[in-house]
Amino acid sequence: MSRRSRPLVAALALSCGGVPPASAAPEPPLSALILTGPERTLFSASRDACDGADVPDAPARAFRDASGGIALYGLHYRNRALRGPDFEHLRIACRVVLDSGEKPDPALYDDRSWITATWTEDGTNVAALLHHEYQANEHEGRCRSKVYMECWYNTITAAASRDGGLHFSRAAPPAVVAAPPFRQEEGQGRHRGFFNPSNIFGEGRYRYFLASTTGWDRPGSDQAAGVCLFRTERPDEPASWRAWTGTGFTAAFPDPYRRTFKIAETCKPVAPFPAPVGAVVRHRGSGAWIAVFMAAKGGAFAESGFYWSTSRDLLVWDVPRLLIAGATLYDDPCRAGARLIAYPSLLDPGAKGRNFDDVGEGAFLTFATLRLEGCTITSDRDLVRRPVAIKVWP
Repeated sequence: MSRRSRPLVAALALSCGGVPPASAAPEPPLSALILTGPERTLFSASRDACDGADVPDAPARAFRDASGGIALYGLHYRNRALRGPDFEHLRIACRVVLDSGEKPDPALYDDRSWITATWTEDGTNVAALLHHEYQANEHEGRCRSKVYMECWYNTITAAASRDGGLHFSRAAPPAVVAAPPFRQEEGQGRHRGFFNPSNIFGEGRYRYFLASTTGWDRPGSDQAAGVCLFRTERPDEPASWRAWTGTGFTAAFPDPYRRTFKIAETCKPVAPFPAPVGAVVRHRGSGAWIAVFMAAKGGAFAESGFYWSTSRDLLVWDVPRLLIAGATLYDDPCRAGARLIAYPSLLDPGAKGRNFDDVGEGAFLTFATLRLEGCTITSDRDLVRRPVAIKVWP
């Protein structure tokens, strides 16, 4: 079981913004997502794995390759893909498309990496965002603590494929998309950095993703914890991503091992997300954006489970509503019963875009189930899906 299966954060403080300003933004659309069928297993670690590294451990991401086939990612830090002619016939390909070096030098950004977002225009050349974890507690002398969460340093890095996702490579020096403005030894004692990017989704010439940060305190540059919205016109150029600041997409978060910061830029978090966003898709009929995510019971969330929210502009979102109830990774496994649910995504087999960032009147809620043994989260996991009917009113 990866350490990433442990709860990421206890809480995230959020605020919102808008372009045009939030006060002038249109009201979010009214929407309904309704589960219409039972679970179906797409991948079972106990049945289908090539080795012990093959467990669902991230939201499912898919694209159509140049031949029209499907490539889907969402497993472990020894990254493999599920491939097939369509979603009904996906099978794991045992070839490792991107491995993790577990290297002790944090400047290499090659400790443990998950493929957590992909984008392709032609099905051959594929840009990927990686959730990278530098687990300093695993490297001698790199952390003053042996407690995982006190040593966890996260960045979003990039990789690229030139063969339709059969193999991904990293640039040298490493291509950093979003990093905190300090190195891993600073601020130890809590989880730090940017982590868990959503899928990449597009509108016009722009491409977007959402990513979480636990924030930081620095003179003249206090970053609030929350979910940041990033944008670029060139997802194949990792350094081109910029985050929303409240007035524009201008905040850059480059490699702190190759640049020093006097006053670091900050992003303005987007409400109402309490934790990482699993996926964002565009509803074809209305143009509305739909986000799905998991949340634990508390505050605005009456039950633990998967929620959805809807927006017209990616900045102003409506009140989250419960899609499916169940204990998540943010809940105490000792009180959860037999399983947890995690990593929700929405995938419409009939998507018009090659990157499955749009949905029609229905889609599949795709997520992981994690079997528990007492208080222990096991590696006995399934990637499952449930059909969802989608309605958005103008």
